[in-house]
Amino acid sequence: MKIVADSKIPYLKGLLEPVAQEVRYVPGSQITSDTLRDAQVLLTRTRTRCDRELLEGSSVEFIGTATIGTDHIDLDYCHQRGIAVENAPGCNAPAVAQWVHASILQWLAARNITHHITLGIVGVGHVGSIVARWAQQLGYRVLLNDPPLEEKVTKVTTTLSPLSSSPSPLPSPLSPLSPLSSLLKNCDIITFHTPLTREGKHPTWHLCDDQFLNSLQRCKLIINAARGAVCDNEALLRWHGDVALDCWEGEPTINSELLERAFIATPHIAGYSVQGKQRGTAMVIESLNRRYGWDIQPVQAATPLNGAEHVTPQSILTSYNPLHDTEFLKSAPTTFESLRNNYPLRNELP
Repeated sequence: MKIVADSKIPYLKGLLEPVAQEVRYVPGSQITSDTLRDAQVLLTRTRTRCDRELLEGSSVEFIGTATIGTDHIDLDYCHQRGIAVENAPGCNAPAVAQWVHASILQWLAARNITHHITLGIVGVGHVGSIVARWAQQLGYRVLLNDPPLEEKVTKVTTTLSPLSSSPSPLPSPLSPLSPLSSLLKNCDIITFHTPLTREGKHPTWHLCDDQFLNSLQRCKLIINAARGAVCDNEALLRWHGDVALDCWEGEPTINSELLERAFIATPHIAGYSVQGKQRGTAMVIESLNRRYGWDIQPVQAATPLNGAEHVTPQSILTSYNPLHDTEFLKSAPTTFESLRNNYPLRNELP
């Protein structure tokens, strides 16, 4: 068994060596088809594009990505080749929620906003649900939008008989789901927490575009800690409100004008917590254990996957200040990738 692993996956070295013939740790940008020629397992992050060009002719049969998303992996090609793919859903959700709420609180203070705000959350999965729960604890009015979730909930509800007492297998949102038009009309802040999809009934590529932004009636802050292309970065430049961005189109080469204008600007590190990285690596290791019958014991995170039970403005602000990371990126925009790869992992809210 030969394993190739991204050298920036933390808490991994030393775990695989007892069960594998060879383990090679390679920077994500240097993982090539030659690197994988005789490897059976690839462990990666978002910086390695796993597609036909990389995988054709290799012996890879399993890809584990220590990340929430899989848009860097050609899932159709992997399915055709019989390559199993496992990700780490929700591993860094509490850290992203921490970044979002710290950004909101810094923005409210800087803009001297003291009135009650309405927060719109697009995407109510692992991250969005934590953001919503904490927002309610902070006294915000919350509007949730998630058409795919709404369709799943409706489907489950309509297939249960009136006398059925079976619980829904889907998570119940904290508030009723709202149409996007309601968020456009009523929200002071809108934050995105969707995957990046280009096809299907509800594509999210450039979901936040000129039409979206021109339809806003009171929103003054757009937040994107999902995927860069969920927001059309050129459209954000034409908008007159504030933006808080952790994810950018064209990473690691980003729009310098948008960077300068952004209130919060960080190098895709919203989810970079000690505990999030521990969970991501642990989830990948557990996938390997299930597939190959191993019994590797990864490091386990000490904080809950669904985030802190209770938060306050003080607990959030003392845990993390995104303005510091913003200053670093704005002062050296060409070091985006270096800042990301060498980021000092922070702790989540306990």
